[in-house]
Amino acid sequence: MKQIAAIVTIALLGIGVVDAQFFNTPDELVYYTAEWTGDRYPDGRPKVPDQVLERMEKVSIEEAWGILRSKGYHNQFEGNWKMIHEDVPVVGRALTALYMPRRPEVMDRLTEKGQTQGRIGAMNSWPIDALQQGDVYVADGFGKVIDGTLIGDNLGNAIYANSGNGVVFDAGSRDLEGLSEIEGFNAFVRDWDPSYLQEVMLMGINVPIRIGRAVVFPGDVVLAKKTGVLFIPAHLAEEVVDRAEFIMTRDMFGHQMLKEGVYTPGEIDGRWTDEIKEDFLRWVKENPGKSPMSRDDLDAYLEDRTW
Repeated sequence: MKQIAAIVTIALLGIGVVDAQFFNTPDELVYYTAEWTGDRYPDGRPKVPDQVLERMEKVSIEEAWGILRSKGYHNQFEGNWKMIHEDVPVVGRALTALYMPRRPEVMDRLTEKGQTQGRIGAMNSWPIDALQQGDVYVADGFGKVIDGTLIGDNLGNAIYANSGNGVVFDAGSRDLEGLSEIEGFNAFVRDWDPSYLQEVMLMGINVPIRIGRAVVFPGDVVLAKKTGVLFIPAHLAEEVVDRAEFIMTRDMFGHQMLKEGVYTPGEIDGRWTDEIKEDFLRWVKENPGKSPMSRDDLDAYLEDRTW
């Protein structure tokens, strides 16, 4: 226990409270996301490929959630959001920001430190300046709505210009009418309020954060739909997409067979016989535009896997 305590103390003194401010620890992020072996941003965040993000848009929250649960990830979903558009999903790589209630002397030092790093303007604009195309700005604003509005329509336009994407805030936002005019932009927030941001300070950019009951690491894939928001560890993103597409394909086949009376519900919901499997493979081959998987993709997926 003493050894663990010493490690934690070193971490807090060496890379936590001090150096974790404003993404100064790419090596630490690489260490804690070591399961990801693909490309990374200079700040250390995993860079899940665009094609995986594009495929992720068709994945349902329930499918992805179930796959993560089967892998032991039980703390990745958060619901109960207000959003601009219920039918516009937000999918991308998480750029995280950690906010806390304002403490005057700390606020002064954070501001001074930010200025020495070349930061411009108010603190809540600093994460926006760091956004890359395909990022989703995810902020832990400790659930504050009144005087906790992290953005209005001006910053919303800047976010969309930098990322081409939306936001997820455990906080409030203002200017709903103006934000709704940004074509392609969506925001998942706790609520809307006309107040300005007050008594809040930015403690870190690209650090692990908590969004309700979910934990979020920089570079996680954000899957935000009207059901809620799921944060998918980068190293599982492609597996989630592959598995979800297989489930979607199975369900499409199963629904059609049930409607046509070819098989009974018990046959489709139970363990498939060899006959059903053969019919399924034939159906995928004969319906290339209907299924999210081609026969070649399906064969590759099923190699070394069970049904």
